[in-house]
Amino acid sequence: MELPQLTGAAHAQIECGFKYGSRLTIGGLAVTLLCVSAQPLSAGPFNMFKSRDTQTEAATQGSAGGSGGLFGGLFNGGSRNTQPQGEVTSSELPTGDPEVAMILNPGLGTPTLAKGNIAATRTAIQQYQAIVAQGGWPMVQPVAMKPGRRGTNIQTLQRRLQIGGDLMTTFEPGRYDNATVAAVKRFQYRHGLPATGVVDSKATVAALNVPASTRLAQLEASLKRLQRRAGKTTNRYIQVNVPAAQVEAVRGGRVELRNTAVVGKVEHQTPTLASKVSQVKFNPYWNVPTSIVKADLIPKGRQFASRGQDMLAAYHMEALDRNGQIVDSRTIDWYGNEVYTYRYRQRPWEENSLGYIKIDFPNKDAVYIHDTPLKSLFGKAVRFESHGCVRTHNVDRLAAWVLDNNPSWNLSRIQSLRHTAVQENVPATQTIGVYFTYISAWGTPDGLVHFRPDVYNLDTRGTYASNY
Repeated sequence: MELPQLTGAAHAQIECGFKYGSRLTIGGLAVTLLCVSAQPLSAGPFNMFKSRDTQTEAATQGSAGGSGGLFGGLFNGGSRNTQPQGEVTSSELPTGDPEVAMILNPGLGTPTLAKGNIAATRTAIQQYQAIVAQGGWPMVQPVAMKPGRRGTNIQTLQRRLQIGGDLMTTFEPGRYDNATVAAVKRFQYRHGLPATGVVDSKATVAALNVPASTRLAQLEASLKRLQRRAGKTTNRYIQVNVPAAQVEAVRGGRVELRNTAVVGKVEHQTPTLASKVSQVKFNPYWNVPTSIVKADLIPKGRQFASRGQDMLAAYHMEALDRNGQIVDSRTIDWYGNEVYTYRYRQRPWEENSLGYIKIDFPNKDAVYIHDTPLKSLFGKAVRFESHGCVRTHNVDRLAAWVLDNNPSWNLSRIQSLRHTAVQENVPATQTIGVYFTYISAWGTPDGLVHFRPDVYNLDTRGTYASNY
């Protein structure tokens, strides 16, 4: 799926994870369905130059067909077809869905890897086995349903909420009453959606219509992963749950931070891993992967050169020769063979793809946790946007949490480095585990059963759970 062009430079989706590689799955269509009406946001060092182009060009590029490659997709625009194959088109649902509204960081609650979640997930499996045995739940029509309305569609919605355990109090059949509002809010909360209490988003309808058998498969697959990891972590750890697109900072079994995150899209998946934090880098360089150099950077350099412009200067980048010496960008022959021998990097600055903080931990996939200058990505319900690395909201607070035993590095000092380009590499002096997990369904001791998109189709090998 090509990505539409946006202003800004938060394109850390092209800066990492290339050792991990691209894995295409049947989830591609599913993610298209998931993202319809919440169009993917993507930006980066090779997209921010849009602000230097004319507004007319910027406005028209979004509807142009993608030309291939990240530079082509980002600069020339990607397909913005809002009716991908398989979507129901006869719908009252508005195009401005509320799932694109600002998403606040969720409450702390129970760690996803809490040992008690194993038993709770087993209980949830039994509940969903019974639901499946009784025929599952009805499909909800893709129409807007709001408080005060009446009709058979609302009656179907209420039946769906009853079976799923969200509507447990007295209600008026066929009327969108207060009990129904509360039940929809509970459902949305359990599925990581904005708890509006109103059915007026495609994401909410898609989540309601995932079959019970698919939800059961998610629970069964996630239970195995919980059994392998829950209760077997270090005392302090950072957990990234990919389907939830969330980062948790946990100490002594308590969640101390829980932030929204941006994780890998289907064709560049965030891997699962276990590691330990090694260092925190402030204002890091971004070293451009070879694949990006060949496919995108050099063609873009040629495009700029044809206009008499310096692409490296525009993006605050440098080319280094075999000896590690910086090359005068004005002398580069973008049509010669030597451009393929250079190493390219982006200097620290306000629009650096990695933002101003990068949290490192050894892993074979060359991924890490980092900042981004495009904070609007964290305001989306659908946050599968990167090339494998994990961008996290409030990364400055996470860095302070990692370094909280170092009195020289409090939150105030960390925040003071923003916009300075001053580079500091600070080693971690305490053991903090890092766990990237793939848990798309889990129960918690309070009786709630949580679901997130099986975005990589690892649990069901189908498309339903990827819708939402």
